[in-house]
Amino acid sequence: MTDLAVRSGRDAPRLARPRRARALVIASALVVALAAVYSGMNSADKTKSVLPLALIVAVLLGVLALTRFSVFVLLVLGLRASIDLFKLSGASAGNTATNTAASRSLDPSSIMVVLFIVAALLWLAAQLAAGRRLRGSWVRTALVSMGLLGFISSLGSANLQASGLEATRVLAVVMMYVVLEQLITDDRSLRRVIGTVYASAVFPLLYTLVSMMVGSPPSEVKGSFTRITGPFSQSTTFGRYLAFLIIFGVAIFPYLSRAQKRLMVPTLGLSGVFLLLTLTRGALFGAIAGLVVVALVQRNTKLLLGFAAAIVGALVLVPGLVNRLMELTAEQQTGGGETGNTLAWRLNYWAEVLSLVKQNPMTGVGLNMTQYMTDQAKQPHNDFLRTLVETGIVGFLAYLGWLVALVAQAARAIRVTRSDTFERGIAAGVMGCAVALVGQSAGSNVMSNVVSLWYLVAFAAAASYLVRTGSPTGDPKSSSSAGATPAEIKEMY
Repeated sequence: MTDLAVRSGRDAPRLARPRRARALVIASALVVALAAVYSGMNSADKTKSVLPLALIVAVLLGVLALTRFSVFVLLVLGLRASIDLFKLSGASAGNTATNTAASRSLDPSSIMVVLFIVAALLWLAAQLAAGRRLRGSWVRTALVSMGLLGFISSLGSANLQASGLEATRVLAVVMMYVVLEQLITDDRSLRRVIGTVYASAVFPLLYTLVSMMVGSPPSEVKGSFTRITGPFSQSTTFGRYLAFLIIFGVAIFPYLSRAQKRLMVPTLGLSGVFLLLTLTRGALFGAIAGLVVVALVQRNTKLLLGFAAAIVGALVLVPGLVNRLMELTAEQQTGGGETGNTLAWRLNYWAEVLSLVKQNPMTGVGLNMTQYMTDQAKQPHNDFLRTLVETGIVGFLAYLGWLVALVAQAARAIRVTRSDTFERGIAAGVMGCAVALVGQSAGSNVMSNVVSLWYLVAFAAAASYLVRTGSPTGDPKSSSSAGATPAEIKEMY
C-alpha cells in the first residue's frame, strides 16, 4: 500500500505535465490570435502589422529554445524560408540606404537570426559545461574561422554597423552547421532534418503557385525581365534556395518510400518551374552542374538524358529564358549606365573591386563594405573576390578552405556509403550542392545569403554524420555519438 502511494506520488507530476503543456499551447495560441487581430487592425502600417506577431513568435521560440532545443532548431529551419514575406526593410544587396541596423533590426528574419545565435551559443556552452565533447569536422573548423574573421575584419571597417550586420549573418550560417552536426546522432534525427528542409518549401511553393493562379505572381522587374521572387525580397534568393532543393531532392528521390515520392514529385516539379521563372543565371547554371554531378556519382544515364530533354524543353517553353541567357554577351545598358554586356560589366567591376585589396590586404576592408566604396554601390558578384577584398588574405584562405572541406567531406561520404542506398543519395546530393555552390560563388553574392546557406549546411551536416559513422545509417552499430552515452543523447534532444 505504501509502495502504491509512493508510486502514485511520483506519477502525479507526470500526469500534470500534459495538462500544463496543453495549457501552454492554448495560451500561446490565444496570444498569437490577439497579436494577429492587432496586426490586422493596423494593416495600413506594415511595421505595426508585422512587428507584434514577430515579437510574440520570438518569445514563444525563446521559450521553446530553453525547453526543447532540437525542436526549436528544426522549427527555425522550417520557418526561415517563409518569413521574408514579412520583411520590413528593402533588399540590402547594392542598396546602402536599407543596409543599416535601424532599417533591418526589426525584420522578422533578423530577429530570428539573433535569437537562434544566442540560443545556439547558450546550448553549446551547456554541452561543454556538462563535459560533453562536441563532434567536429574540417568543414566546421573552416566555417568557424570564417565567422571569427568576419568580425575581425569588421573592426577595421569604415562602417562598423554594416560590417557587423553582415558578420552576424555569416555567424548564423556557422552556428546552424555546428548545431546540426551535434544534433544529427542517428538515422531518425538525420531524416528529421532532411524532412524539415523540404517542409520549409511548402509555403514558398504554395504561395507562389496561388499568387500566379490569381494573376498577381510575386515578382520584380530587372531591366527588361520580370522575375518571380516567391516570398523572398529578391529573385536571386529564391533561385538559389530552389537550386539546392532540386539537386538534393533528385539525388535522394530513388530511395524514398512510395508515399514520400508522392510528396517529392510536386515539390521538385514546382521548384523546377519556379527556378526557371526566376531567370537567375547563377542558380540555373549551378543546378545544371549539380544535377550532372549527381547523375555521374549515381551512374544514372537516364537522369542525364531526362535532364538534357528538360533543358531543351525549358529553352523552348519558358518566355525570356533564352534572352536572359544571351544577356551575358548581348549589347545593352549595364548596371553602371554604360553600353556593353553583363559579362564585360562584371570583368570591369571586378577590376575596380580588386583595387581595394591594397587598403588592408591581411584582414580586408570589412564585410559588406565593397558597395560603400565603389561608385556603383554594388556587391562584387563574386564571393572569391569578395572574401579577398572584405576579409583579406586570411579570410580568403578560410573561405577556400571551407569550399575544399565541403567537397572533400562529400567525397568521403560517397566512399563510405554503399551504392543504391539512401545514404549514397545523401552523399551524392551534398556533392552536387557543393559543386553548385562553387559555381554560383564565382558569379554571385552567396556567402552571406543565410536563407539559402542554412539549407545547404543542413545537407552538409547530414554528410558529416555519414562520414562519422563510416557506414550506412541503417546499421545500428554505425550510430556513433562521438563518446556520448544514450542518456546524454536523449538529454541533448
